[in-house]
Amino acid sequence: MQDHSNARRLFLAGSALGLGALAAGRAAAQPATAIPPGPVGRPEPQLEEEPPLALEQRVGWAVVGLGHYTQAYVLPALARSRRSRTVALVSGNPDKARSVAARYGVNERSLYGYDAMERLADNPEVAVVYIVTPNASHAELTVKAFEAGNHVICEKPMANSPAECQRMIDAARAADRRLMVAYRAHWEPHNLRAKQMFDAGELGAVWFASSDHHRPLDPSRPRDQWRVKRAVAGGGSLVDIGIYALNGLQWFFDESPNAVAASMQSPPGDPRFAEVENVFTAELAFPSGRRATISSGYTADKKRIDLWGDRLVATLDPATAYQGNRLVVANAKKSEEVLTQETSAAQFTGELDHFSQIVAEGGAVRTPGEMGLRDVRLIEALYRAAAERRWLDLNPDMTVRGT
Repeated sequence: MQDHSNARRLFLAGSALGLGALAAGRAAAQPATAIPPGPVGRPEPQLEEEPPLALEQRVGWAVVGLGHYTQAYVLPALARSRRSRTVALVSGNPDKARSVAARYGVNERSLYGYDAMERLADNPEVAVVYIVTPNASHAELTVKAFEAGNHVICEKPMANSPAECQRMIDAARAADRRLMVAYRAHWEPHNLRAKQMFDAGELGAVWFASSDHHRPLDPSRPRDQWRVKRAVAGGGSLVDIGIYALNGLQWFFDESPNAVAASMQSPPGDPRFAEVENVFTAELAFPSGRRATISSGYTADKKRIDLWGDRLVATLDPATAYQGNRLVVANAKKSEEVLTQETSAAQFTGELDHFSQIVAEGGAVRTPGEMGLRDVRLIEALYRAAAERRWLDLNPDMTVRGT
């Protein structure tokens, strides 16, 4: 059994001893000040984090789709954010829309049906539209939002085909508006720390990575019913949860694969997999010489990324969960957990406020539509590799070479 007796935790901030010494030094350098016996008008404190902007200064968001993810994560994150606020809702269920609007203080005049999204153009409070609907609807709703004059952030996968992705990108350019894909892990604190360690060489030379993303598929839950339909979902576990592996590894490596091989499997007789795959596995070869393996599945429950360096192996486990993600670095002699100052909840507010800042002030979108198109092309190539049971060479834009 491996000895982990010397396991310890690493903190991003200074140690308690260091902070105590710093405080003692400041106390010694400054004369003692009498504490007033009652409340007085003290100076404005210097906060560790910037306070939220005034409500009227925040960017107004319209959220399209009021399913589980929206109500459990998107709307609460908008309520916590410092640059963003919910000003409109779009839903096919008016009763649900009114109920949600009451909880988040959205005026009933700012509730819309999917067939009335053009009316967003008449609402001056709306600047950003967030598409949180089943995959097959992303392109159509995104185009409608651009035609109404809004910026758009769309859930992943961006769409069900490269042609639909390109249509969304073209609509953004025609409207002179910004398009972002909601790859929240780019703001997840443990993923960010792993990326920093990778880029700084703290892991050593990394020639291999593995990423396994699995979660149970349960059609008895409304949020999973559309996922068993290929025409709506665009595919099975690879599209739904394997995309975290594909996007994440390209982000860590800062390169995309130039060759792929893949396979997929579904248990016979299981009605959940009549149209979509259960387990998908793939090998990825990169121009630098790095290799990676990925797996996705709809029966187990695990979300993990391993970056195999010759000094340290960084393990994110969970890697891309909504909460409770962890980062551990280890080798044969030691194992250390890396703690972050922020919790995993920061991934939601981080991506929202990033886009609000881009909309308000300009700058480059960290996860633009072009990234979403790249990943959908890669997914298409992987399905083809699995169907043809052979390695496929890829162009830099993730199209299959020679086609």
